[in-house]
Amino acid sequence: MTKSQKKLWIGLAIMTLLTPIGILLPKKFNAGDAWGEWGADTLAKLIGYAPKGLMRLSDLWKAPIPDYNLGGETASLSFRLISYITSGFLGILAVGLVTYLLLRLIVKNEK
Repeated sequence: MTKSQKKLWIGLAIMTLLTPIGILLPKKFNAGDAWGEWGADTLAKLIGYAPKGLMRLSDLWKAPIPDYNLGGETASLSFRLISYITSGFLGILAVGLVTYLLLRLIVKNEK
């Protein structure tokens, strides 16, 4: 592993460990949902309606780990924090694996 690759992985690990800030700060400041991450129902409350296309497509995709929480909505704050970090590492692992496989495929086809 090169020095720059090592720095990249360390940086990604640090950012992943900091992801629980996304739970803690909104709670501390009573901020609600993150800007732009509203569902159709929240958007309807904010602006008075939800666009028809959004309503039609809102159930098209279900996240594998909804709200980055492995314990459901009744989970304790500490479990939600751990879930956030775990979700971050799983995301990095998934993107890294797909990238690695694509690069191997590209290199193999160039030979």
